[in-house]
Amino acid sequence: MKVAIIGASGNIGSAIRDEALSRGHQVTAIVRNPEKITIQNEALTVVKGDVLEGRVDELVKGNDAVISSYNPGWGLEEMHDITIEAYDSIISGAKKAGIRLLVVGGAGSLEASPGVQVIDTMDVPPNIKGAILGLREVLYTLRKETGLDWTFLSPAANIASGERTGKFRLGKEQLVKDEAGESKISTQDYAIAMIDELEKPQHSGQRFTLAY
Repeated sequence: MKVAIIGASGNIGSAIRDEALSRGHQVTAIVRNPEKITIQNEALTVVKGDVLEGRVDELVKGNDAVISSYNPGWGLEEMHDITIEAYDSIISGAKKAGIRLLVVGGAGSLEASPGVQVIDTMDVPPNIKGAILGLREVLYTLRKETGLDWTFLSPAANIASGERTGKFRLGKEQLVKDEAGESKISTQDYAIAMIDELEKPQHSGQRFTLAY
């Protein structure tokens, strides 16, 4: 398949990029700073682009799908508003291009317990909370979309680079935890789930999640 990846130089985006390449897909990496991608692969095309400048439809045209791992950069006070503005552009661009959109979501909007979201149980700095709430708004916006094939993949509560095992459990709206009450996943295994969904859609028009 041909897939565009927005934010393909970030922690999660780079794992998704590498997983897609390892499976033989043609990848267009859309990044603000192309020099951050140093790997060489004949199936990889690196394109400089900022979704806040619009033109997303032009950036992703010719692909079968676009995966967004967009992050404005941690530490910005305006992360909530920037996240929403960026995804307005991404959603509009995917619709204009007529291709599927898969979103790297957040865990904050998952249910920690019935009626209680994970974000309600967290004590985080305002800018980080703004980003979490921004991604939650993106999910709510996607749920109202009728002209777009979308999927929103929320990670476990803790996600970090680690081992690629291919062994994890999927869920829908509730945070997935292990027997010790922990919720975690490696970026490598998160990438497996994302590319699995790309190849064989099981959650079109839905949010799903995963953890060990």
